[in-house]
Amino acid sequence: MKVLVVGAGAREHAICDALNDDVELYTYISKKNPGISRMSTYTIGDEGEVDKVAEYAKDNNIELAVIGPESPLGEGIVDKLEEVGVKCVGPCKSAARIETDKSFMRNLFEKYNIPGSLTYKVFDNTKDLNEFLDSYDKEVVVKPVGLTGGKGVKIVGDHLKDNNEAKEYASEVIDNVMGGFAQVIIEERVIGEEYTIQAFCDGQHLAPMPAAQDHPHAFEGDQGAITGGMGSYSDKGGLLPFLSQEDYDASVKIMQEVVDAIAKEAKPYKGILYGQFMLSSDGPRLIEFNARFGDPEAMNVLPLMKTRMIDVCKAIADGNLDKVEFNNLASVCKYIVPDGYPDTEYAGEKIEVDEKAIEDLGAKVFYASVSEDDDGIKLTGSRALGIVAQGESISEAEKVAEKACEFVKGPVYHRSDVGTEELVQKRVNHMNEIKGL
Repeated sequence: MKVLVVGAGAREHAICDALNDDVELYTYISKKNPGISRMSTYTIGDEGEVDKVAEYAKDNNIELAVIGPESPLGEGIVDKLEEVGVKCVGPCKSAARIETDKSFMRNLFEKYNIPGSLTYKVFDNTKDLNEFLDSYDKEVVVKPVGLTGGKGVKIVGDHLKDNNEAKEYASEVIDNVMGGFAQVIIEERVIGEEYTIQAFCDGQHLAPMPAAQDHPHAFEGDQGAITGGMGSYSDKGGLLPFLSQEDYDASVKIMQEVVDAIAKEAKPYKGILYGQFMLSSDGPRLIEFNARFGDPEAMNVLPLMKTRMIDVCKAIADGNLDKVEFNNLASVCKYIVPDGYPDTEYAGEKIEVDEKAIEDLGAKVFYASVSEDDDGIKLTGSRALGIVAQGESISEAEKVAEKACEFVKGPVYHRSDVGTEELVQKRVNHMNEIKGL
């Protein structure tokens, strides 16, 4: 079967890796990814030029397309591909608004009385915004309505000193039309532990994946700027050390109710639904949805799949999705980034990656934002590659991943604390404190 994967990052490398043994693989990528280019017939182009992607798919008799990044989904790439007869794993433009328009997402919760939402308000002018924040005595989260590459959210008590700084940043979002909308969402700040549940969806049925926890802060000890994600872990049994089966099931129920609501408000949602939750003293609260796999969380779950990825993709496209099985192992992903990331001086610097040594340890390499030419692999200003390992426990997987990171040489950094017993226990202790245990 001829399958097209759109996207050039580590998430897409993991998708390609999961498909590679069972399909004739084509990719449409914005830059040459060393891993993706090796395993596929690739063409380099702008993934957001959806008419050109559809033309490429038609010219190459592509039967099924898997869409990696959110931006082409927001541009209607699925609609265009379906027009030329290509089945897709990814939501159409109207359903992708669950990520591309955060006010659409919150309105679904309100209209259909879906549990787990946050208190929020949407503003399109600074006068009303300032009046609200002057009278609101709780800490808030400021979110652009549109897409900002995972870097637009700022939290009082973390990135912002107080609600006065929140006013300044929120006004900047509106004035600069950040994310493509001259609007901003102000949400209550909920205290707890964040986690992710991703699910395959065929428009009606959900097949949830193991939960994972991302580490968005740039530096060890959860310090520094919020990034696209510095690493993540998942545990045996599909839960997390602080996440019960009851909380997991409640989260999946929220996702199912949202899928049902999207079908009524837009079109049936087909693809990957990513739910980012906060486990609070009141149970799961929904932070946001993404209309695709997470990055890095895709790298945790895809290598664990027992069910063939191509069979799942066909079931999504055909509307007959059933349960998806995963190997009962823990996993840890650590992201290698340029020194100083997210503010780095090392874009363009060469790195050495000993893939054989990494694979001999039982770990995997998934390339992200690097460039490759005749001179080798070079850094860009963003995350370079993910190192992923599995084990009978999070600790066992972490030790392998950490050892594997030694085989990447150059001006690079990674959070060595991701997945360690100390950091995982810190999460558990924090959750116990919140629950009063």
